[in-house]
Amino acid sequence: MVRCYSLTDDGCRQFYKLFSDYYQELGCDEDTEHLLDEYVVADCKAGLLSICLIDDDEETVGFAIYQTDRPENEWCEKEGWGNIRELYIAPASRGKGLGTFLLKTCEMFLGESGAKNCYCLPAEGTEGFFISCGYAESEERCEELDCPFFIKELGKTQCCNH
Repeated sequence: MVRCYSLTDDGCRQFYKLFSDYYQELGCDEDTEHLLDEYVVADCKAGLLSICLIDDDEETVGFAIYQTDRPENEWCEKEGWGNIRELYIAPASRGKGLGTFLLKTCEMFLGESGAKNCYCLPAEGTEGFFISCGYAESEERCEELDCPFFIKELGKTQCCNH
């Protein structure tokens, strides 16, 4: 059974492990525990962002970090827009539609909170996934990360090709 749910204290250990795996896969050498303690989980507890976990057969296999951009957020590129900041599925669980399910769940929550549009800044090699889920590469670029914004209008029916 697949289950998506918000991060609680009970899920922190699994989230920290998955986030560490994610950063290793990206080739980042930052201290993930410090990053999570001081910024990510702290911002989640402050209501500035949300973290959703996904289980497959009672094993936590992925997460998404998302927010509605507001000036008080440390990362606010498009005020009022939904932002899929991070999305990760463990390699052994990819190709089963779990990433699509997790993404759609986050988009639903963002839409319910009032966002009409959503964007992401996909990691290299993941652009096709977001395109298949209805995102389009825009001409606008994120200067800090030197990559294009991928955007989507929420509430429109999109067909994923997964």
